[in-house]
Amino acid sequence: MSDAPTEAPAAASGREAVIRVRGLVTRFGPAVIHDGLDLDVWRGEVLGVVGGSGTGKSVLLREIVGLLRPAEGSIEVFGVDMLHADAARRREVETRWGVMFQDGALFSSLTVRENVEAPMRIMAHIEPDLRRALAELKVALVGLPPDANDKYPADLSGGMKKRAGLARAMALDPEILFLDEPTAGLDPIGASAFDDLIRSLQQALGITVFLVTHDLDTLHATCDRVAVLAEKRVLVTGTMADMLEVDHPWVHEYFHGPRARAALASAGD
Repeated sequence: MSDAPTEAPAAASGREAVIRVRGLVTRFGPAVIHDGLDLDVWRGEVLGVVGGSGTGKSVLLREIVGLLRPAEGSIEVFGVDMLHADAARRREVETRWGVMFQDGALFSSLTVRENVEAPMRIMAHIEPDLRRALAELKVALVGLPPDANDKYPADLSGGMKKRAGLARAMALDPEILFLDEPTAGLDPIGASAFDDLIRSLQQALGITVFLVTHDLDTLHATCDRVAVLAEKRVLVTGTMADMLEVDHPWVHEYFHGPRARAALASAGD
């Protein structure tokens, strides 16, 4: 394959790596998912993480947020070694990110408002009236109507569940937003609207977005850079334009195939 698009060192480019992963090794029994994986995520960017089935995209997200522990390597977030920091230091860092999982992961027995309030109850000391007001603000921020606050997840459409999950991820005004397949299961119109929402929130709030997706439309609509997982590591990082120049079978097929051409044409409209 050709050389991967190079990335200038953070000090030279003026960019700050808010997430730095080095030498990550992930094993499930005898299966090795990641082997020497390195990745930097720059402050204020939207990074899309793509790769074939079984390459460990969502696994990598879960390792960064502490839901899984790698066999080897290091993970730093905001300069903190998350694999060796004490509980108090980890908890402090965790208040600075929000996570939205693929299915929304909403509590079925809580209303939308109560779901959004949940991180505030766990992570912050906020008076009930203020907590309620803040939750309703987040619900409005993601484009849900006021009456959605008192609905339960079972009463919501797929798109509304996604937005409610995003509102909960935004509850503590995170500096980093982790999104796992945010448009999975949505129809094209709903997916496009959600892409627009992600991009508008990122631009308005200046947050960093770590986005796991397989959706080429989402990559074109939202991402500043793309990281491709293949061969048990991050094979290449760069812009969508960079991806077109990579001489690797999977990367070429993914970014030059019919779906890629359709997504590119749509992005140019």
